[in-house]
Parts: sequence; structure tokens; C-alpha cells
Amino acid sequence: MKRLLLIAVVVLGAGFASAQSKIAHLNSTEIMEAMPSYKDAVAKLQKFEQDGYTELQTMKADFDKAVQAYSQKAQSGSLSPVLDQIEQEKLAKKEQDLMARQQSLQNELQTYSQELNKPILEKVEKAVKTVSDRKGYDYVFDVTTLMIANGPDITKEVIEEITKLEAASATTPK
Repeated sequence: MKRLLLIAVVVLGAGFASAQSKIAHLNSTEIMEAMPSYKDAVAKLQKFEQDGYTELQTMKADFDKAVQAYSQKAQSGSLSPVLDQIEQEKLAKKEQDLMARQQSLQNELQTYSQELNKPILEKVEKAVKTVSDRKGYDYVFDVTTLMIANGPDITKEVIEEITKLEAASATTPK
């Protein structure tokens, strides 16, 4: 009951706030897909991910080969207890290295993704701010978070602003 009352207060409060505030919405997916820098970042990230996957596949094949070689030696009875222990430790080390590299690649992928996305998100934020200031909007929401989007859609204006920003950053030496 308290929750229902709280929701009613929030909805009514939002109704009063919207009467005083100008609100617009945009489609961030459409904006990102229109950005050459975003497409470039996605391609770089996919290549990095594919290279990591290839590296892991190579390590896994090496591990599988070592397991098969150990199994053949163990079945033939050619390993003394000391050599058997040494071979098992080598296999455990290879497996541990494989899992550690997999975790490391996941962390590297996340870090690289953040590095690539930071300047893109800064451009989007700057473009949205520029358009919202120019049009006098107090709030701009993404359509993915809205149930109803009846207000003005500023997606195209933001894309135009980002196009200008990307053109300016392409001509500015790094």
C-alpha cells in the first residue's frame, strides 16, 4: 500500500514537474550507429576480441595435446610415480595459465572497450547538451527508458551536431 502511494506521488509530482519543464527524447542507438567513430570502435573491439579468442584456442589446443600425450604415457605404464607427478603438475600449470589468460583477456576487453567508448560518449553528451541548450530542454530521455515518447524527438538534431563534432575532431591534429 505504501509503495502504491509512493508511486502515485511520484507520478503526480512528475506531472507537475513536466508542466514546468521542457522534456525531449532521443534514440541513443540510432545516434551511435550514425557515428563513424562508433563503427570504428566496434570494429577495433571485435578484432581485439577475435585475436584473444584465437590466442585462447591455441592455448587450449596445446593443453589438449599435452593431456593426450600424458594419457598415452600413463596408459602405457612408462611413467614412474615421480614422473607421473611431474607430468600432472605440468598439466595443472597449463590449465591454470589457460584460465588466467582467459580472465586477463576479459579484463583487457572491458578496459579497451571503456577506452574506446569514452571519447564517443563525451561527443554524444556534448551534442545532446548543445541541442538541449539551443532548444531550451530541461530534460532529455532515451527512448529505451520510456514507455511513452510523445514529446519532441531530437535524435536527428543530435546526429547533426555529432557530425559537426566528428568532422572537427577529424581535422584537429592529435
